[in-house]
Amino acid sequence: MDKTQMNFFDHLNELRKRIIITLVAFVFFFIFAFIYVKEIYQFLVKDLDTKLAVLGPADILWIYMMIAGVFAIAFTIPVAAFQLWQFVKPALTEEEKKITLLFIPGLFFLFLVGIAFGYFILFPLVLTFLLNLAGDQFQTFFTGEKYFTFMLNLSLPFGFIFEMPAVVMFLTKLGVINPYKLIKARKIAYFLLIVVSIIITPPDFISDILVIVPLLLLYELSITLSKLVIRKRTLADTTVAPN
Repeated sequence: MDKTQMNFFDHLNELRKRIIITLVAFVFFFIFAFIYVKEIYQFLVKDLDTKLAVLGPADILWIYMMIAGVFAIAFTIPVAAFQLWQFVKPALTEEEKKITLLFIPGLFFLFLVGIAFGYFILFPLVLTFLLNLAGDQFQTFFTGEKYFTFMLNLSLPFGFIFEMPAVVMFLTKLGVINPYKLIKARKIAYFLLIVVSIIITPPDFISDILVIVPLLLLYELSITLSKLVIRKRTLADTTVAPN
């Protein structure tokens, strides 16, 4: 076996190790959340006037697993990010190691902010609109599975969307993207973000604005942060350049 093949299998074993650690962390957080899932459930339904219905015993288990799963995903993100950092660390310089390590808390924080935006702002907005749309013509009847599926569909994606600035900074630092590419793609990005916002919100102007504006601001913040990374790198290169 030549050196190239040995390096390949070494990298493969290292990747497997990082994946296993991440999966173990997910299982740990899932079990922890499942232990306290009833308390989490009570917090999530505290604003409901009625109890949620279930159509069978299995629905109860599915709802609890869904709640515990989201909790586990949220707290596994920094672990997964750290394992990814450990995997690529040998290819980074000492400066890059320090800087990229700082992105891990940011990813976790932005994910929580995105979830909070979806749950506290978007979810009640859409739910109120749909209830008003039903009016007196329909008798509203919520099952636990439908209610939490609806909640997660509106909240969970924003956890990942709000990580855009940190991801952009990370990729800029690695030289994958730069602010000039982001500026060039601004019109297309705006269009896609607006389309996504219109799809996931009720068909009224206020709801659309409440979602569109944060997404566009996130994109502009990503461009600004990418510029700062490039500017700092250029300044560093100028400082160390020989006279």
